[in-house]
Amino acid sequence: MGTAAIVAFHLSLAARIRGTILMRKPWLLPSLAMFLMSAPAEESLPPGFDQWTNASLKSFAAKMHEDAAHDPHHFSVEQLADYPHDSSLWVHREGDGAVEWHKTQADVFFVQSGSATLLVGGTMVNAETVGPDEKRNGCIRGGTRIKLSPGDVVRIPPRVPHQVLLEGSHEFDYLVIKIKNY
Repeated sequence: MGTAAIVAFHLSLAARIRGTILMRKPWLLPSLAMFLMSAPAEESLPPGFDQWTNASLKSFAAKMHEDAAHDPHHFSVEQLADYPHDSSLWVHREGDGAVEWHKTQADVFFVQSGSATLLVGGTMVNAETVGPDEKRNGCIRGGTRIKLSPGDVVRIPPRVPHQVLLEGSHEFDYLVIKIKNY
């Protein structure tokens, strides 16, 4: 029940009892006023709280399909949030991803649709430094292949090479939470 409904209820209750109890016991009026003022207010959400509904994520679909069609890696990403210690990305792939390595970030994937193979671990060969603490491209020698399907969740620790391979699948959608500052 919202604050307005609670106050309205208490005011109607006060009107009903005004002619009886309050007329005979006026000292109850301050107590009733304090009770009415203490009605709980609706709390606002804490800073940093985010929610992405299934519908809100699907609203990105058309734009992401178009972006992926024009991207040389057949990839599209929407940054949903960015905070000092984590960030959230919505990713759509229509082709294999580049090999990645992050010195100070862990990646957590929440698979939404499609299927892919995650090549993880091994040794990164011929990588390019693309930013502070970030390497991409090249290839992975060795590593382990893990099949990913909707509902799967994986955590990739910092300093571990990884690559998303579609291997015959047409599309792959997943939420990435990047945990920063390791």
